[in-house]
Amino acid sequence: MLKFILKRLGSAVGVLFAASLLLYILVINSGDPLGDLRESNAENREYLMQQRIDYMNLEQPWYLRYLTWLGGVGKCFVGSCDLGQNINGVEVSGLLANAASSTLRLVLLATVIAAVLGIAIGVLTAVRQYSGLDYLVTFLTFLFFSLPVFWAAVLLKEYMAIGYNDWLENPQISIGTSILIGVIVGFLLQMLLGGSLKRRGLTFLITAIFVPLLLQYSLWLNFYRYPQMGPAIIVVLTLLLALSATAMSVGLKEKKVLYPALITVVLVLVMYYATFWLLKDANAWILVIGAILSVAIPGLIGKYMGGRLSKLASGVAALVGFIGAGLTVLDHIFRAWPGFLDLKGRPIGTIGSSTANLGGGFWDNFLDNATQLLLPTIVLAIISLASYSRYTRSSMLEVQQQDYIRTARSKGLSERTVIFRHAFRNALIPIATIAAFDFAGLIGGAVVTETVFGWKGMGDMFSTGLHAVDPAPVMAFFLVTGTAAILFNLLADIVYALLDPRIRV
Repeated sequence: MLKFILKRLGSAVGVLFAASLLLYILVINSGDPLGDLRESNAENREYLMQQRIDYMNLEQPWYLRYLTWLGGVGKCFVGSCDLGQNINGVEVSGLLANAASSTLRLVLLATVIAAVLGIAIGVLTAVRQYSGLDYLVTFLTFLFFSLPVFWAAVLLKEYMAIGYNDWLENPQISIGTSILIGVIVGFLLQMLLGGSLKRRGLTFLITAIFVPLLLQYSLWLNFYRYPQMGPAIIVVLTLLLALSATAMSVGLKEKKVLYPALITVVLVLVMYYATFWLLKDANAWILVIGAILSVAIPGLIGKYMGGRLSKLASGVAALVGFIGAGLTVLDHIFRAWPGFLDLKGRPIGTIGSSTANLGGGFWDNFLDNATQLLLPTIVLAIISLASYSRYTRSSMLEVQQQDYIRTARSKGLSERTVIFRHAFRNALIPIATIAAFDFAGLIGGAVVTETVFGWKGMGDMFSTGLHAVDPAPVMAFFLVTGTAAILFNLLADIVYALLDPRIRV
C-alpha cells in the first residue's frame, strides 16, 4: 500500500505540473494585463503601468515567470509558500488563506449534507424499487441535477431570503394554507413509510390533522420569533433516536446495544444541565471539545458494555451522544434567536459570508455566519444530492442481485440485517469515488455560486484574476482544487480497502 501511495503521488506531481503549465499559458494569453491602464487618462499612468509591470514581473519572459511561481510553490514543502503578488501588489498567499477558509467551509458542509441525505435516499429508493416514492424521487433528482446553478440561486434568494424575511416581520399562516401543507406532508409521509393500504391511509390521516394543528399552535406560541426547545424535548428526541438506531442495526431485543444507547440518553440530560451556563457564553473551542467528548464517552460506554457487539454498540451510542449534543447546542441557538433578530432584523442574508460590524456575542455571530451560509450551501447540496442518490440506488440494486445477498436471505436473516450489514457496505464502494470527485468539483462549481451570493471565497478570487488577466490568483485556485482532486481520488482508493477486505492493491 505504501508503494502504491508513493507511485500515485509521483504521478500526481507530473499531472499537476503539466496542467499548471497549460493553465498558465492560457491565462497570460487571454488578454492584456495593462489594457485598462493603456486607456486611462490619469496623469500618473506611466507610473501605474510600471508599478504593475514590477508587481507581475512582466519584463521577464513568460517561462521565467512560470518557473518563479513554481519555485514559490516548492517552498510550501518547507512551510513558506510564495505564490507571488496579484495585480495590485497584494501577496496571493494571504488572499488564498482567507478565500480557502471561506470556500472550504461552504463546500465541506454542502458535501456532508449531500452525501448523508443522498445515500439515505438512494438506499430507501432501492429497497422500494418501482414504488411511488421511487418514481417521485427519480423525478426530483433529475430535476435538481438539471437545474442551472445561477437560476436556482436566484430563486432561493427571492423566496427563502427576501420572502422569508418579509414574512418573519409578522408570521402568519392561514388555516387553509395549514390544511394544504398538512395534506402535502401527509401524502409524502405515507409514501415514505409505505406499508399496507390501511397503514398508509392512517399515516396520511394522522399527519393531515396533526400538521395544521402544530402550525397554528406554533403561531400561537410566536415560535418563529421566540423559538424554544427545553430539556424535555431534547430527551424525547434523543430517546427516539436511540430506539430507532438500535432497531435499524440489530433490533430492540439486543440489550447489549440498547442499554448503552439508553444510558447515553440519560447522559445527554445530565450534560444539558451541567453545561448550561458554560454554553451561554460559549466559544469555538468549547463546541469542538464538547463534540469530541459527546462521541468519545458514549463510544467507550458502548465498547465496554457491548460484549461481542462492542463495535456496533459503540457506534450507536456515539451517534446518540453526538446528536444529543447537537440538540443541546440547538437549544442555545433558539435562546439566542430573539436577540439576534434585534441586531439583524432580516436574518437570512443574500450577499457576503458575514455581516460587517454586527456586534453581539458568540451566538449572535454564530447565527450570522450560519444564516449567510444557508443559501449557497443549499444550492451546492441540491446539485450534488441528485448524483449521490442515483449512484447509491444503482449500486444497491446491483449488489442485491449478488449471490451472497441471496444466501443471506436464504439463511433466514432479517431484511434489515441483509440491507444494512451485507448490501450497504459493498454498495458504498462506488460512492467513495463519487464523493472524492464531488468535493473537488464543488470547489470549481462554487465559482458561480459565490458570484451570485457575493461570497468572497476562492471562486471570487479565480474570476477576479481571470478577468484581470492576472495569473497568480488563478494559479492559486488551481493549486488548491487540483491538489484536492488528486488527494481525494487517492483517498477513495484507500477507502476501497477499508470497505471491502477482498480488495488488495
